[in-house]
Amino acid sequence: MAASLAKGETVIENAAREPEIVDLADCLIKMGAKIEGAGSSTIHIQGVPSLSGARHSVLPDRIETGTYAMAVAMTGGDITLEGARRDLLGSAFDVLEEAGVTVEVTNDGVRVGRNGAGLRPMNVTTEPFPGFPTDLQAQLMALACRAEGSSKITETIFENRFMHVQELARFGAKIHIDGRTATIEGVDTLKGAPVMATDLRASVSLVIAGLVAEGETIVNRVYHLDRGFERLEAKLSRCGATIERLTG
Repeated sequence: MAASLAKGETVIENAAREPEIVDLADCLIKMGAKIEGAGSSTIHIQGVPSLSGARHSVLPDRIETGTYAMAVAMTGGDITLEGARRDLLGSAFDVLEEAGVTVEVTNDGVRVGRNGAGLRPMNVTTEPFPGFPTDLQAQLMALACRAEGSSKITETIFENRFMHVQELARFGAKIHIDGRTATIEGVDTLKGAPVMATDLRASVSLVIAGLVAEGETIVNRVYHLDRGFERLEAKLSRCGATIERLTG
């Protein structure tokens, strides 16, 4: 964005390649920016004197899409994620299908279902796009807690991104950490518990676990949650979840 109006040429090396980067570049190009290479590791921007107005529809949030898909996988049922696009999150949907979840592209979006079948264990390594996103790692770990067998999740993007492990353990999850790899032994039952959100993605993983845990779960410090999920409790309530926001 800055380089679009800077004098001369700017080259961004080791650039992020996520779809949101391409979408931003597309919008800026509509506004008159000169950008090449968005979606690759090197982006060239030739500065222009000014930008004009434009009309642009932003991409659907792929991490929100993946999060709700995992909530469906955790609880069972059959949900259509309206406006979702499989191509933005192919690797995550591939993992869900390997785990026994049905994923179907429809005219309205993506339909996700798990009716009665158990969850198969998973073996996942987080990677830059188009690999499995680190922002879905915590949600997948919650899901793996109910898989029938042993799952492994290796985190290669961020350090200290297993802080949700000790909170999931409060539900009765069995998780062992060895360096960058977490081994999750699936359990038949999770028990509701008071838990504390440590970051944005960890917070929603606790909600996902709470959806199937026996009894009541209270997730504290949900200000983390609100940074990335709009009206989460309202959307889950529409799908049949018993969830409410506590104030005071």
